Amino acid sequence: QVQLVESGGGLVQPGGSLKLSCAASGRDIREYFMGWSRQAPGKEREFVAAIGWSGPGIYTDSVKGRFTISRDNANNTVYLQMNSLKPEDTAVYYCDADIQFGILRAGGGFRGQGTQVTVSS
Repeated sequence: QVQLVESGGGLVQPGGSLKLSCAASGRDIREYFMGWSRQAPGKEREFVAAIGWSGPGIYTDSVKGRFTISRDNANNTVYLQMNSLKPEDTAVYYCDADIQFGILRAGGGFRGQGTQVTVSS
């Protein structure tokens, strides 16, 4: 069992930046693929990014070049640096974990409670 707690969400203007953090506990996350997904109002949850034991990260096309996923295995923490934010990035962002990348990419695995990101002027 893996417990995931996200933080760092908030309200930001278009073009701004936010950095999300995910603190993992329960198991050593070095065994796990870690990722982020998001769910916008009225839409299905979608994959955003993932990273294995070491980089590089894997990203959905809409965030490539703007978002960067990273991990600190020593502190069981995963980050999502989000730059050049757009209103369409507004969503609840979830931290995800699974031993298999395919399961995580498909929306399975362990998931946190989420943190709200709102991009608006």
